[in-house]
Amino acid sequence: MKRIQLIIITLLLLGGKAFANIYNVESPDHHIKLHVNTDDSISFNVNFGNNELIHKSGIGLIIDKGYNIGNNVKVVSSKTSSVNEIIKAPFYRQNSFQNNYHELKLKFKNGFGLAFRVFNEGFTYRFFYIGNKKNNIDSEVANYNFGKERKAWLPYTTNDKTPFAMAFQNIYDNTTIGKAEKKIAFLPATVDCGNAKVTILESDLVSYPGMFLIADGDYLKGVFAKYPKKMEYYPWRHMSHVAETNNFIAVSTGSCTYPWRVFAITEADTQMPVNNLVYALARPNKIGNTDWIRPGKVSWDWWNDWNLKGVDFKAGINQQTYKYYIDFASKNHIEYIVLDEGWYDSKSGDIMHPIKDINLEELIEYGKKRNVGIVLWSVFNVMDENLENICRHYADMGIKGFKVDFMDRDDQTAVEMVERLADCAAKHHLILDLHGIYKPVGLNRTYPNIINYESVFGMEESRWTTIDHDMPLYDVTFPYIRMMAGQVDFTPGAMRNGTKNDWKANYIKPMSMGTRCHQAACYVVQDSPFTMLADSPTSYEADSTYTQYIADIPVVYDETIIPQGEIGKYIVTARRNGNKWYIAGQTNWDSRDITINFSFLKSGIEYKARILKDGINADHDAEDYRIESCTVNAKSSIKMHIASGGGFVISIIPTSTSE
Repeated sequence: MKRIQLIIITLLLLGGKAFANIYNVESPDHHIKLHVNTDDSISFNVNFGNNELIHKSGIGLIIDKGYNIGNNVKVVSSKTSSVNEIIKAPFYRQNSFQNNYHELKLKFKNGFGLAFRVFNEGFTYRFFYIGNKKNNIDSEVANYNFGKERKAWLPYTTNDKTPFAMAFQNIYDNTTIGKAEKKIAFLPATVDCGNAKVTILESDLVSYPGMFLIADGDYLKGVFAKYPKKMEYYPWRHMSHVAETNNFIAVSTGSCTYPWRVFAITEADTQMPVNNLVYALARPNKIGNTDWIRPGKVSWDWWNDWNLKGVDFKAGINQQTYKYYIDFASKNHIEYIVLDEGWYDSKSGDIMHPIKDINLEELIEYGKKRNVGIVLWSVFNVMDENLENICRHYADMGIKGFKVDFMDRDDQTAVEMVERLADCAAKHHLILDLHGIYKPVGLNRTYPNIINYESVFGMEESRWTTIDHDMPLYDVTFPYIRMMAGQVDFTPGAMRNGTKNDWKANYIKPMSMGTRCHQAACYVVQDSPFTMLADSPTSYEADSTYTQYIADIPVVYDETIIPQGEIGKYIVTARRNGNKWYIAGQTNWDSRDITINFSFLKSGIEYKARILKDGINADHDAEDYRIESCTVNAKSSIKMHIASGGGFVISIIPTSTSE
């Protein structure tokens, strides 16, 4: 009898076939229960504790003009396994983490199959194919049944005419699924299921289009960009776009795996920004040694519109201006400057020749003597059209990497272009900052030279947006959702800061929504190993105390935790770099009082805390701040007032090791 009981328990934990055509898999901690049904068509449902998070949901692949591989499926084998490992994660939110899951793998008679993995942090599935034939994927069935009354956070496309062509930058519509707009939303997206939230993501996206979602009654349904048939160029930037599509979404030849469909499950909001499933499910490092990759901060030109005050030369895209940026970066130990759009004639697409006002070799040598590297801006397809020559030429010249922009799509050919670029850049020891691109899908694990992504409603939006695009609200929402996918190039650092009453868009002299300290907190709250100081060097030089404070904040950490916070309201993030800690918080437009305790510090050690906080008048003048110092230990707590749209940063350095 005991032997029979043990067999039954093992089957239930690791995907045993408890009944005909039904397979059950539990998470290692037994909280998540996945049930897979292969009767007639493939479906699954998921429980967290006693609550059903996702009701019966159909999945499949439609190939060969209408054949759904999930209908009338014949399972020829099932296999279960368990994995518990440590994943090293250079330039990620921590240097390593534990990866523990149970897996079920089903193989079908038609050569296709399904793999499911259930983690303590969520679950995932992917289709695969074993064989030699060519498969045109007409569509993918992904009908996720949450129920129309459940609340969701959905970032919609910003292009109603051509919805799959846009920059993947929008605020969230916080609504019920039944009342959501009938337009596609890009990932990640989050659903509140009561006792837990489910965030939909994807990982290991290779030679396949990215997933979008559209609300339909009780369902969030997956939709995908079609495979391009004809490309054309816009008359500006030599930027390519899809002019005509085929009637299928993807084509694959021979054995392959399709993307992981990821469902991160979080009982507490504070678990969301530190969920590692996307990174864990990606392919391991393909480039080998990463010692040459140098994360860092960047003095950036574009957001501040090349505005320099009090200089004796005409500021703009020219030699003297960039030497000034290099000098500023060097004085503040900032690792890079970016030459953004304008350093070459982007309309012609001639990236091999800088404009006449730029002597690139001279700037590289000037920066090298001051320990400042140069990163160049480019359009994706411009790089791709002459990739090897461009990478070799500029790597040999001494350029450190590229900020690549305006992909604005994620069909199969776009995804393939990004991987080509990452691979070639790595071969030539070039780092990449990817802009105008879809959300991270784990490619930064496979190619660690990708050290940042945009796909965020970032600071650039403040040059032209409106006050109803509530950025302080967004700033305490996207770290819970978007940052699950990976790092963000939000480009913080505004030195002109506005309250809710006095903020206004200004393209030439932009300002941020919220306080000066809210901006400073971005450098800790956001995962960003290649992060901008977006404002003008002369604006920073006018407040050297504040500038030195943010310049000293690291960009890579050994450990990250979220001590407290609530999506859409506020967030507090704590990160450890060696034996130093950096803690930061941000709020929406609501001022609030919170208590910060330091129980995460090492017991028996005294620390010096240097606190950058909203000034007493910050609700009226968003640029008001002050810096205070005190001593703290693991038993300490501090009461902190955060102004409307405000924030704080605390840097903590050990002063002794005595008990």
